[in-house]
Amino acid sequence: METYNQFKVSIENHIANVSFNRAHKANSLNDEAWREMKQIFESLHKNPEARVIVLTGEGNNFCAGIDLKMLMNVGQFTAKCEARKREQLREFIFHLQDCISAIEKCRKPVIAAIHGNCIGGAVDIISACDMRYTTEDATFCIQEINLGLVADIGTLQRLPKIIQPGIMAELAYTGRKFYGQEAKEIGMCNRVYKDQASMMEDVMGIAKTIATKSPLCIRGTKEILLYTRDHSVEESLNYMTAWNASMLLSNDIFEAMAAYMQKREAVFED
Repeated sequence: METYNQFKVSIENHIANVSFNRAHKANSLNDEAWREMKQIFESLHKNPEARVIVLTGEGNNFCAGIDLKMLMNVGQFTAKCEARKREQLREFIFHLQDCISAIEKCRKPVIAAIHGNCIGGAVDIISACDMRYTTEDATFCIQEINLGLVADIGTLQRLPKIIQPGIMAELAYTGRKFYGQEAKEIGMCNRVYKDQASMMEDVMGIAKTIATKSPLCIRGTKEILLYTRDHSVEESLNYMTAWNASMLLSNDIFEAMAAYMQKREAVFED
């Protein structure tokens, strides 16, 4: 595996572990960290060994979002023309959006295991993950409104597809903090745990189960779930026929059937 400065990344038993590694800065993301995050998920997208990804944070926090020093430099562009400055700012926002979208575009399921602070840009990040699990004391906040910003890199686009509209509006307008139990109650997180150790034990068990399934079917399931989120039932059913007509007759289906008949664990190709 390639090494990174701002992340820890490893693969074991088909489970990729990705961890924010700026504990001294509450795992906030500087420019290098944003670039590395995109590189990591694009690499795991292509890596046949990785079948599922667990995203965590080193130290006492999951992620505190964008590094404030980086945020303070937003708008410090060199173009003399005001329109060109605005164009550069738009490209900068596109860049951050793409870094987070790399998580969603990665064809492997991504599980966020959240403890400590999950603030601002970190909420954008977990909204792009497939599943979210949290400790009771985890702190969440759509922080942008408190900084005079409109959240612009995914929270306002993805989170409304996950939680109820009224709750979404309240959190986005007020910028109030909320914690693990509420995150579970509003449907943002699947489960809540007393501590990080018990959460990680359960999350790794879920990841292990996913890693035993057909990698081809897991990738297909993620693609169909995301397509269905953004399309009508009729469109999604139509797309489903195209996917299965292309992918149904795989080695995996025959291995799964043979394993079931022989009462053994299926063994799939990467």
